[in-house]
Amino acid sequence: MNGLRHLLLAFVGAALLATGLAAADQAKPAVAGQTAGTTAPAKLVPPIRGAANVEYTKPTTKAERVNGQQILVTTLQLKNASAGSIAGLKVDEFWYDRAGNPVTGGSFRSKRPVQPNEIITVQIETPRDPKMNSNKYNFTHANGAIVPKLVTKF
Repeated sequence: MNGLRHLLLAFVGAALLATGLAAADQAKPAVAGQTAGTTAPAKLVPPIRGAANVEYTKPTTKAERVNGQQILVTTLQLKNASAGSIAGLKVDEFWYDRAGNPVTGGSFRSKRPVQPNEIITVQIETPRDPKMNSNKYNFTHANGAIVPKLVTKF
């Protein structure tokens, strides 16, 4: 009698497992970047290792007042000119005084990988300091360095 009971439990377990697998196959989650009306998922490209190439437009810097504090907002457009996606893209802005000493700075970090030929808007907020004279940008990503190229437009 115990053998029959174990055989029956094995069949019930196999049936439940098959039903669960069939239900999981039907309820596939949407791929990132795919909207409800599209049929083809967005193509994701593996991240590039080593040096990545980017093109960027001339940055514009404007002074703004936020919560009583004056800040400088630097905005630029950036395009991934590499064959792979860029994971962990980071743009740092450093400000220096007349003597070349660092004064302050700000940074931007992309929350998702930048796909090939994708154009993003980079906005860096930096607290205003009266000693600010000149600035410099540093581009990096999670898997290496970035080779930036200044362009007039895309």
